[in-house]
Amino acid sequence: MDNLLGIYEKALPKDISWEERLRISKDIGFDFIEVSIDESYDRISRLYWSKSQRLELIKSIMHNDIPIMSMCFSAHRRFPFGSIVKENREKAFELMEKAILFARDLGIRVIQMAGYDVYYEQSTAETRQRFIEGLKKSVALAEKYQVMLAMETMDTAFINSITRYLEIHKDVNSPWFTVYPDLGNLSAWGNNVNEELKKGFSKIVAVHVKDTLPVTKNFPGQFRDVPFGKGCVDFISAFKTLKSLNYRGPFLIEMWSEKSQDPISEVVAAKEWVLERLSEAGF
Repeated sequence: MDNLLGIYEKALPKDISWEERLRISKDIGFDFIEVSIDESYDRISRLYWSKSQRLELIKSIMHNDIPIMSMCFSAHRRFPFGSIVKENREKAFELMEKAILFARDLGIRVIQMAGYDVYYEQSTAETRQRFIEGLKKSVALAEKYQVMLAMETMDTAFINSITRYLEIHKDVNSPWFTVYPDLGNLSAWGNNVNEELKKGFSKIVAVHVKDTLPVTKNFPGQFRDVPFGKGCVDFISAFKTLKSLNYRGPFLIEMWSEKSQDPISEVVAAKEWVLERLSEAGF
């Protein structure tokens, strides 16, 4: 397969060094890692690393010959642009600025942003407008440093489709604001996945690969920890659509097996399952 295949950091054992994490990923056949900057203080603290700490990670990347190509930036769940609390909005931009500079230093190409105006507050027209204002400011800074910001299609209704991303894009209007579709999230909300991929194809910079259970009238859906092949995603159909569109970008397997008894075996099994479906689709 010519497309690169990456693995999410949270799929790998949690309490290991970056040297080990990179080596394991390379040894089991991945092309890159996606680093997580989530809402935990442990992972947010990475954005405040010194130059020497960053250099150590760069040395590990070079030593193991496997890059960190993307960042899953979900710290905005705790500190959202749309928050009614001014201090949260200010922290949201501080973290965004730190993330962009971290990406610049580490050679990360894409920061995947979580499409939440707010997460622990009530979403309103005002939270949406504040979110867009923060997003515009962020994209301007990302453009300055040539770091791509990409919106993930999410597990909440706010941006649960590429169509909704495109509506936001009209307000932001920048080539540095793209989309990072999650096939599981798209499917769980009942979207026509193939049409969504076609509609936003020119903006797609990477694709998250995971399975999900659908949202129904009596069930909120399940957006993580669904074994591949046990959910609602028609992977072969989606992959065939991407192949027909001549998609050359990366695929990223998203899993949360870092605390499992044997995460490496789970990741290897998932990798083989995904590669089989990609092969069936012509990749």
